[in-house]
Amino acid sequence: MYQPAPESQYQCALCERQVSYVTLHHLIPKQEGGRYGERVPLCQLCHVTLHSLFTNKELQKEFYSVERLRRADRLRKYIQWIRTKKTERITNKGRKG
Repeated sequence: MYQPAPESQYQCALCERQVSYVTLHHLIPKQEGGRYGERVPLCQLCHVTLHSLFTNKELQKEFYSVERLRRADRLRKYIQWIRTKKTERITNKGRKG
């Protein structure tokens, strides 16, 4: 995980929003041989959404670049929607079961 200084602004590689917090996403998942491969900064919302929509095998075989992810049918509407939001983080603290 990568957390810049609070006053810093970074751009999410997927939704292209300016955010103050990013995590680094392995374009080829570590479990699929991408441990030392290319990583891109993603806002927390995009990173969580990405891993909820795709398996590691799908990410390895089909969606191994930002361009391919942006063209994915499962992500198009999400990207259009998230670009209009100011939210940077989600949490499920306090949630039971």
